[in-house]
Amino acid sequence: MARRNTYKEDEILETPFDIHHLMRAFVYIKNYAGKMIFALFLSAVGGITGLFAPMITQRALDVAIPQKDKQMLFSLIFVLIGCYIVSVLFTTLRQRIMTKVGQDIIFDIRKDIFEHLQRLPFQYYDDRPHGKILVRVVNYVNSVSDMLSNGLINVILELLNLIFIVIFMFMVDVKLSLVVLAGVPVLAVFMFWIKNKQRRAWQNVSNKNSNLNAYLQENIVGARVTQIFAREDENAEIFEMLSDRTRDAWMEAVRYSNLVWPGIDSISVVIRAGIFIFGLIVFGQGNETVGTIIAISSYASRFWQPIMSLGNIFNNFINNIAYLERIFETLDEPVTVDDAEDAIEMPDIKGQVVFENVTFGYEEGQTVLDNVSFTVNPGESVALVGPTGAGKSTIVNLISRFYNINSGRVLIDGVDISKVTLKSLRSQMGIMLQDSFIFSGTIEDNIRYGKLSATDEEIIRASKTVCADNFISRMSDGYKTEVKERGSLLSQGQKQLISFARTLLSNPAILVLDEATSSIDVQTERDLQKGLDAMLEGRTSFIIAHRLSTIKNCDKIMYVDKGGIMECGTHDELMEKKGYYYNLYTAQMQDLKKA
Repeated sequence: MARRNTYKEDEILETPFDIHHLMRAFVYIKNYAGKMIFALFLSAVGGITGLFAPMITQRALDVAIPQKDKQMLFSLIFVLIGCYIVSVLFTTLRQRIMTKVGQDIIFDIRKDIFEHLQRLPFQYYDDRPHGKILVRVVNYVNSVSDMLSNGLINVILELLNLIFIVIFMFMVDVKLSLVVLAGVPVLAVFMFWIKNKQRRAWQNVSNKNSNLNAYLQENIVGARVTQIFAREDENAEIFEMLSDRTRDAWMEAVRYSNLVWPGIDSISVVIRAGIFIFGLIVFGQGNETVGTIIAISSYASRFWQPIMSLGNIFNNFINNIAYLERIFETLDEPVTVDDAEDAIEMPDIKGQVVFENVTFGYEEGQTVLDNVSFTVNPGESVALVGPTGAGKSTIVNLISRFYNINSGRVLIDGVDISKVTLKSLRSQMGIMLQDSFIFSGTIEDNIRYGKLSATDEEIIRASKTVCADNFISRMSDGYKTEVKERGSLLSQGQKQLISFARTLLSNPAILVLDEATSSIDVQTERDLQKGLDAMLEGRTSFIIAHRLSTIKNCDKIMYVDKGGIMECGTHDELMEKKGYYYNLYTAQMQDLKKA
């Protein structure tokens, strides 16, 4: 399943450009409008100051030099130098301001995406490879930041620059200025032709890059499994295939992008040649001075510079608009499991759990639980048993409201959990999963994760209760020992013991143990049992365990299968009934005897 999702092109290339994406981007831009306006002012002043240079050059060539007026010539030189100094100084200051603005925009977008990802339901992460999610938070945000900061400023600046260049150009000579403007329609036709081809090409790059990152992330996480099954060569071939697709898509996109600058430059060269032809031959006849032709040629060069800059901005815009679409697509992902508008705080939980005719399925048309009803009283321990995929984990996931049910109600102490805030509900629950996730940092940090205000003494006491202190105290730095990503330096059993300590420290009112001791050896599990008894004391608890010997003392045992609760009772009651549980238990005991 993971591999199929990795290859799937989950973005549609033919989606039309939506102007609303740009309008939404202004939400991030407007926070820095003041700095951007100031930067625009600096750029405008610097640009206009620089535009006086051709007129100064014309004055020097047509007046000062022919008249051999040294004082005028030196004055013009000093003014010219001053113009360049002001232009460079203001441009440098503007670049520093916009660099800071660009980084602030990156921070804001990435913060919003991360906060939104934290609220998305489990279903979102079940349906897509994590690499595809990661590339949007990191790569795509980096790509669009310059477009949203410098890109906008540069568009305004270059348009203003273009207008002032035209004004200055017409002040020098009207006829030659019209020759320069004759190339604009040709440019418009060229840009219109290349626009759609670029956008589709860069969207394709976005998709291929997303697939490559997803497969790379999956194989880094699964490196041990790869080596166990000697899959290095096959995986390398798949990665090479995905890399080839990414490279080919990139080369195609770059091919279109690289046409923009040569196209504009070619039009510029033809127009500048036309200035000399028309200036010296057609309009010339002694009317056009060398200074005028040089000045117009200089303005023509400057005229095409903002047009080329706008072409590059347009190029960058086309390259990154696909990434902007993906970012907003992530931000638009609905938070299907969220607080209701009138949600209340969950009162202190006493522990009664009631399922009333609950029906649920992960996908439409596939029901996992069908009209399930049961009641668990405060302080009772309930074991959920049955075949794999029967819905045991689904039941405990619904108690924590990780998914929305299709119909029915889940009540805790008579309160419908869909009517309370998620934080007030989940903060009173402790959930131990089979796959105990360990974060990068110290062991102490991982245990304190569920209760940031916990003291060192509380951490040690919780660890001793669940038998984790035995191995932690033997480590090089004890509780200060740094563990790598996903706890790679720890055994699975050690990870589970740390998770036990973390859960106990949070002091939950309802406890869920989903195969929580599956990676712990039998001796440690026996030592841990006292700690478990302490954890279960006075708490409503749900225990999923395949080792049935560990759940014999539970107050209730529910056999889950075929979308419902097939049997419910104590161990002795179900054994006496000789039904589903009896068959499962006796079969397991016989297997243990054979072993």
